[in-house]
Amino acid sequence: MEERFSDWQFPEIEEGKLTRYNWLVQNKDNLKLGYKTDIGAFTYINAKYGVTIEDFVQVGSHCSIYSVSTIDDRQGPVVLKKNCRIGSHSVVMPGVTVGENAVVGACSFVNADIPENAVAVGMPARVIKK
Repeated sequence: MEERFSDWQFPEIEEGKLTRYNWLVQNKDNLKLGYKTDIGAFTYINAKYGVTIEDFVQVGSHCSIYSVSTIDDRQGPVVLKKNCRIGSHSVVMPGVTVGENAVVGACSFVNADIPENAVAVGMPARVIKK
């Protein structure tokens, strides 16, 4: 993993604009981004009520991370704990914590907490392995 991040630099994040890695943040002042994170292209992060992405987290391309949902009036901080991984095309809803070392499979809908060291998949995401 160290080799993968040997040239890692903290990304410059501008409100509502794509980063040089082609992902976008709204409400950037409420985003806490850890060290050596990897966020895939075309991922959208709405941090209105807080999003924390801890060290060594990987988020696949085309993901959506929401701290607010106007569809069902949910709001709350999202926390992606150290070394967790979120598969491409997944959605993480408000108030969710994904535990340390957890893996969320591609195309999953995460609307409840995922414990540490677990594998979760599906719509909605369910733990299939610890």
